[in-house]
Amino acid sequence: MADIVYQNFQFSTPFLRGYKELRIPVLNSHGISAWPELFPLEKIEEMRDIVGPRHFSSQMMLEYVNEDKARLDPGALHFYDYNFDSNNAKLGDNLITGAAMYWDPSGGMAKSDNSVCVLIYRDDRNRRIFIQDVKYLTVDDNDFHPLATQCESILNFMQVHNQKKIAIEVNGMGNALPEILREAAMKRGQSVLVQKIVSNLNKEKRILNAIEPLLTTGRLYAHEKIKSTPLLSEMLGWSPLMSNNKDDGLDALAGAMQLQPTIIRTLSSKLRPLKAKIDFKV
Repeated sequence: MADIVYQNFQFSTPFLRGYKELRIPVLNSHGISAWPELFPLEKIEEMRDIVGPRHFSSQMMLEYVNEDKARLDPGALHFYDYNFDSNNAKLGDNLITGAAMYWDPSGGMAKSDNSVCVLIYRDDRNRRIFIQDVKYLTVDDNDFHPLATQCESILNFMQVHNQKKIAIEVNGMGNALPEILREAAMKRGQSVLVQKIVSNLNKEKRILNAIEPLLTTGRLYAHEKIKSTPLLSEMLGWSPLMSNNKDDGLDALAGAMQLQPTIIRTLSSKLRPLKAKIDFKV
């Protein structure tokens, strides 16, 4: 216990004067666990891999890292060029366990915020997330029904990726979109399940908390087609201290990453027949 450090503080409030602070980081200066029975080194490394270096430093090592140092480096993304195989539920060699589609809408006009829909796949066994596709929706400034036009584009996007469920952020103008989308889908004979999302968390914190841990630990992947979207430039220019970030795609991505995913199972897996036991005695 020689590494335990007590530090005196002179507090301004009288009832705290003379109190001492005890700080015990999970690893001491020699890299030894403070509680090896509860936190063996293997578990500590697993935690570091899950939460990322910034959260690990502040929460487990008690060394706060200021948020203004956080960045989203697109160079940390792993790119791939294969598509999801629904027969074996695989994306390349990765067994996919879930999918999520999230739409962060806006008017879609040239001078408005971007209206963005993101599709991600999850490999929860390896704690990986794959950004499969990102759609930035735009409509003509003279369009009299911009929301209906966007809904048609979203339905096409869902069909291309064989998705039946979508989450829509309904803050502000998005409140009307679930009904418009359902009506458009009904006219097309397309089955759609809509989940309404009300977001109250600060946008910068939402993006930082969702994306940064996976990006800094090498567990965030993106399809090659993402390079042709504005998403990478949004990452390059993003800062948690700026309130005027161009980050509509990042916001939609964060929303998708925080969703409860739709569970995916292989189509080729055989169903085991159940046989009722009837040779019982009454």
